[in-house]
Amino acid sequence: MALRHAVLAALLDGELSGYQLAKAFDVGVANFWYAQPQQLYAELTRLEREGLVAGREVVQESRPNKRLFQVTDAGLAELETFTAAATKPSFVRDDLLVKVQAADRVDTAALLTELTERAQMAQAKIDLFRSLLRRLRGDRTEEEFLRHGDRVGPYLTCLRGVAFEQENRDWCVRTIAVLEERRQLHARH
Repeated sequence: MALRHAVLAALLDGELSGYQLAKAFDVGVANFWYAQPQQLYAELTRLEREGLVAGREVVQESRPNKRLFQVTDAGLAELETFTAAATKPSFVRDDLLVKVQAADRVDTAALLTELTERAQMAQAKIDLFRSLLRRLRGDRTEEEFLRHGDRVGPYLTCLRGVAFEQENRDWCVRTIAVLEERRQLHARH
């Protein structure tokens, strides 16, 4: 997937400024695609130049003017083409896993600290995603929202984010327990 498709998908709910798009990425899209704000601004410029998004200037009295962007028909066609194409399976590329791979031959004190921090970060993301899910579905039950909600895509990707982060947290907690137990066993011998 290219950043362009993630930006187009994020703009499906309506007009957003570059700042709002960066916030949307930070909260909802970050569970499946990460981008720096400057990458988003550059991509918006490219997409507008290619006619895939349309931007308009909004004059503000007490603040600098801002540009709002929305997906064009050509942008929707680009998303159609992207959605119809086969996707490659995702893969994990994580420095922390390399460190755990080496755990039998290195001091694990720093690794245990990093695993604890990663578990805490995962829990914070879980909490954030659950809050976003509640906001997306409003006063409806999840089943009702999934059947009748206007835009179910962001909800489904957020559910995937929760599951992913729960697995990360659980793996970190288990890995910490295993490494600490092994540390204690080796300290006795």
